[in-house]
Amino acid sequence: MNINATLVLQSIAMMIFVWFCMKFLWPPLIKAMDERRERIAEGLAASDRAEKELESAKTEVDRQIREARDKAGEIVDQATQRHSQLVDQAREDATAERKRQVTAAEADIAQAANQAREELRAAVANLAVLGATKILEREVDANTHRELLDKLIAEI
Repeated sequence: MNINATLVLQSIAMMIFVWFCMKFLWPPLIKAMDERRERIAEGLAASDRAEKELESAKTEVDRQIREARDKAGEIVDQATQRHSQLVDQAREDATAERKRQVTAAEADIAQAANQAREELRAAVANLAVLGATKILEREVDANTHRELLDKLIAEI
């Protein structure tokens, strides 16, 4: 066989093989590559969207944390104010109760002092009558002398 005929036949076979590949093999391969390219592009776009959503979520979380801290600070301030109010109210109540107890004690003391004075006056009157009876060695009218002694005690 001649080398030229072999070369021509191999060239024709190669052309048929290239035509067959281009007609039947290339379209599915190109289609598969295009689909893969689209999926990769969609994945990258989804990744970008997810990254943006993550950033916005981080921003939202930071905002909510700031709001929560501010609210917690306000609650602490309110609790401190309420504590101060309660302490002041308790102090005022204690002062009022102390004044009431002091007033009641002073009234009790005054009443006890008056009662002691009356008992002392009665005892002095009895002693005076007894003393006058002893001095006079006779019975003295107790009611008459009691009136005189009461007048004397009232002057004292």
